[in-house]
Amino acid sequence: MPSRRKPKLAVWKFASCDGCQLTLLDCEDELLALAGVVDIAQFAEASRRAVKGPYDLSLVEGSITTARDAERIQEIRRASRRLVTIGACATAGGIQALRNFRDVKDFVAAVYATPEYIATLDRSTPIAAHVLVDFELRGCPIDKRQLLEVIAAFLHSRRPSIPAHSGCIECKLAGNVCVMVARGTPCMGPVTQAGCGALCPRYDRGCYGCFGPQETANTGSLSRWWRRLGMATPELVRAYRTFNAGAEPFRREGEEQERSGR
Repeated sequence: MPSRRKPKLAVWKFASCDGCQLTLLDCEDELLALAGVVDIAQFAEASRRAVKGPYDLSLVEGSITTARDAERIQEIRRASRRLVTIGACATAGGIQALRNFRDVKDFVAAVYATPEYIATLDRSTPIAAHVLVDFELRGCPIDKRQLLEVIAAFLHSRRPSIPAHSGCIECKLAGNVCVMVARGTPCMGPVTQAGCGALCPRYDRGCYGCFGPQETANTGSLSRWWRRLGMATPELVRAYRTFNAGAEPFRREGEEQERSGR
């Protein structure tokens, strides 16, 4: 009796630091089990092996920052039965989306000795701005347990079980003292999707919003609280412009606070 074909898994990189791809390699023992049930057909971070599509599942890291990127993601989408974006760069444009708020030519001129050789777009955009995405996995970097859950879900044709509540719920579940209420430390937890296990508040630091905005993020209310804590406009705007600066709720609130200039 012929053996059943393993599903083909492909991992792709665009503009990013590679951290989310490395999360897959950090799965260690789980990675060996995964390799037993899927054919890792494309994963430049881990192997020179490259098998042509079509692919059953593509994991895409990184944002679109060049014209060639925009063409390549279309090619990958056509070759992929399911496509999942992983990490803040792929889901929100990443830290490089800071270019979206200024003239990118100024950045290029400041960094490169010969700017005329640099071919880049004036904006850094998430994958979903260019192709249909079947699921977005947040994080900077992503959580390996969530990554394994997403892969397992798509292999078994079910919806991934990823929490949509805020980081504050994780803090409560961990028994952490609220750093904002108890210590007056600005914290992004109330508007950030859970996923990291409330890592920063566990060490008496405010959340930095690594997992991006939760579904119903009330950023206006959070900004008012920060004002009461004494945050000036530049600090407040900077808080929204980190790993997920291009995510719509954070982008909108940062621009609103910048306009107000209070």
